[in-house]
Amino acid sequence: MVGQQKKPEVKNRKLITFTNPKSRVSEQFRTLRTNIHFTSPDGDIRSLVVTSASHSEGKSTTASNLAIVFAQEGKRVLFIDADMRKPTMHYTFNIANTRGLSTVLSRQIALKMAIQPAEIKNLDLLPSGPIPPNPAELLSSNHMDFLLEHALDTYDLLIFDTPPVLSVTDSVILANKCEGTILVVNSGKTEKAYALKAKEAITTATKARLLGAVLNNVKVQQESDYGQYYGVEG
Repeated sequence: MVGQQKKPEVKNRKLITFTNPKSRVSEQFRTLRTNIHFTSPDGDIRSLVVTSASHSEGKSTTASNLAIVFAQEGKRVLFIDADMRKPTMHYTFNIANTRGLSTVLSRQIALKMAIQPAEIKNLDLLPSGPIPPNPAELLSSNHMDFLLEHALDTYDLLIFDTPPVLSVTDSVILANKCEGTILVVNSGKTEKAYALKAKEAITTATKARLLGAVLNNVKVQQESDYGQYYGVEG
């Protein structure tokens, strides 16, 4: 049918807000979206970093679904894979990763040439691009500031999926450049000490603003295959 929105060929369990928008998990992401709105009553948050304390806590899945629910709200969203060490966006959305953030920041290609449309209304994607030898230096460069300024001329919201905050400095660098940061914590895995260290790393950064935490993998009543997934904590 002409004009019918085609579902992207992705790992459906990861993009549940698109493949199953009426699920309890999708509602939790919409709640998270609302809570983010409440953190800035005088104006919308326009640039957002999503990170975690360590690997395998669900930050990339959280960032992906958060980008989708904001796009579903009607905002023009650019979702950026700023994890130039272990990128995942191109797998999740089934897109090419031959060009992206790394090639833009190294001035090999213009931003508009690296952005790819998602088959989800209002959502565009900027994958990581080839893994560079110096991710932190690229993110802290003046060209990163230019990218932010230029992208905000076109998009209502930029969402960055970044590396774990305790592993490398990339997340803190971007947290200093963006308006807010969300910390993803796996309730069944993350030790309290690591979560507190991650919080401290963000809050002690010069300009970073921690909006809250997403408590992942919370035990809730079973609902299909998604019975234990996301809870939201401001």
